Amino acid sequence: MKKLIIILMALIAYSTQALADKVSFTASAPDAVVVGDQFRLSYTVTTQKIKDFQAPSIKGFDVLMGPSRSQQSNTQIVNGNVTSTSSITFTYILMANTAGEYTISGASIVADGNQMVSNSVKIKVLPQDQSNNGGQNSSSNNNSSIHSSSGTTVSNQDLFITASASKTNVFEQEAFVLTYKIYTRESNLQLNNAKLPDFKGFHSQEIEMTTNAKWTPEHYQGRNYYTTVYRQFVLFPQQSGKLYIDPAQFQMTVGKPVQSADPFDAFFNGGSSVMEIKKNIATPKIAINVNPLPVGKPSDFSGGVGEFTISSSINSKELKTNDAITIKLVISGTGNLKLISNPEIKFPDDFEVYDPKVDNQVRLTREGLTGNKVIEYLAIPRHAGTYKIPGVSFSYFDIRSKSYKTLKTEEYVVNIEKGAGNADQVIANFTNKEDLKVLGEDIRYIKQNEVTLQPKGSFFYGSMTYWLFYIIPALAFIIFFIIYRKQAAENANVAKVRTKKANKVATKRMKLAGKLLSENKKDAFYDEVLKALWGYISDKLNIPVSRLSKDNIEEKLRNHGVNEELIKGFLNALNDCEFARFAPGDENQAMDKVYSSSIEVISKMENSIKH
Repeated sequence: MKKLIIILMALIAYSTQALADKVSFTASAPDAVVVGDQFRLSYTVTTQKIKDFQAPSIKGFDVLMGPSRSQQSNTQIVNGNVTSTSSITFTYILMANTAGEYTISGASIVADGNQMVSNSVKIKVLPQDQSNNGGQNSSSNNNSSIHSSSGTTVSNQDLFITASASKTNVFEQEAFVLTYKIYTRESNLQLNNAKLPDFKGFHSQEIEMTTNAKWTPEHYQGRNYYTTVYRQFVLFPQQSGKLYIDPAQFQMTVGKPVQSADPFDAFFNGGSSVMEIKKNIATPKIAINVNPLPVGKPSDFSGGVGEFTISSSINSKELKTNDAITIKLVISGTGNLKLISNPEIKFPDDFEVYDPKVDNQVRLTREGLTGNKVIEYLAIPRHAGTYKIPGVSFSYFDIRSKSYKTLKTEEYVVNIEKGAGNADQVIANFTNKEDLKVLGEDIRYIKQNEVTLQPKGSFFYGSMTYWLFYIIPALAFIIFFIIYRKQAAENANVAKVRTKKANKVATKRMKLAGKLLSENKKDAFYDEVLKALWGYISDKLNIPVSRLSKDNIEEKLRNHGVNEELIKGFLNALNDCEFARFAPGDENQAMDKVYSSSIEVISKMENSIKH
């Protein structure tokens, strides 16, 4: 028994020491505050063996209190696994005095005998809201100077959405960023529906964003708002002239507290309730002046607009006939990489040339697509000799210099020797449509061995077995052909295939969502449920996801004979999931509700549309 206790204590000490080895020292503060607001600046070290805490010089703020010291420790044993945490936090209460951006450098401390320095923090101090007439409203919570208006209406100054272009004067194919941003002074906000323009005249690519919106305070036109970026797109204009980005339409609901005149309600419910106010918002129309590319385009102009470089490489300069030559071109830079046409390599006439293989290794940035476009060219020399493969000429329009630039790669001289023998050469498919190409099989030798002929019907020819060898393959071919045609017709009907697989894909996504729910991964959970709901209805109704909206979903479902109650249930499931991130309350309960209601509505929808 004593040995068991000693072993257990040793394990606890070992686990605690192992966790203590991972000591961190971090500083935290709000990203933005308003002049006159009070806020907390905290330094936390994950051990209690500390000394010599030294705070940095705090400039631009009044120190109202601090440092106050608090400590926490916790040890748990679950299924034999020991977890131990301990920390000490030093806290300051600061007040912002002057608008601007400030950096508070890191503090220093000796923890477990090691000198450590925390991270620095950046704080943006916003001016006071002009609507408050310069009055201060100090509080320990930051952003306390942002207040919603009273009454039963929501003004255009308290809630609006902007659409802004990073550039309004561009060249054809020059990338710019379109940003939709929500500004609000209301704390209880829900987005019901959004209808974005189709970006006619532009090639668009959406910038991926996190599903959980991050709200930050911002000073805009003399007032302070909570803001978040709703959607962002990188647009490439496809034609010159004056192009317009049409207004985006938004339907929102604002919950405003109203005082109750009923004394009983005032006693039991705090005297207030929430009234939902619907508000429609439209962004302004944006004009983009698109300049045509200058005259004098080079004959080898690729259509590229941006800043690029090009390089080339060859797999070998010494080969034999029927061996493959591979030349790789790499176009690197930033711009409309995916829209650039492939440069032409002029191989000798004796070479058999295949279609190039293209690999776009790019990522989306505010300046366009950044990365590499890798193009592999494959050719087969058929005759021996020395050949010259000229370099590639690549021309593009440079945005910085506003002029055309031409780049050239090196030329290659290859020596081709005659291959040994007439062995069959089989070339695997590179990018052309043929699966296999067999060479050197056009002439076969005549077999000269003597054979003994048999009279007709005496052994095989003309017998029943002989005819079955014809009949059975013919019947098998006919059956196979009928099945193949039917399967090809069904596969050609993309809408039908998508409809069949809709429930299967949605079920797979909901299983993943259930796993994320059990792991309490909130953002990933809501993202997966939204993909399941939108993806299911997109596949089932054969509507591209980019053109889905609650309005056309409602109309299409009615056309499929779905009852109004089920339509309403599906739209409610979308709303609950899409905007749960804005809702206060128990997150686990909300996630459970969204999960169960989504599974139920998909199941009912599947049964309804099938019938």
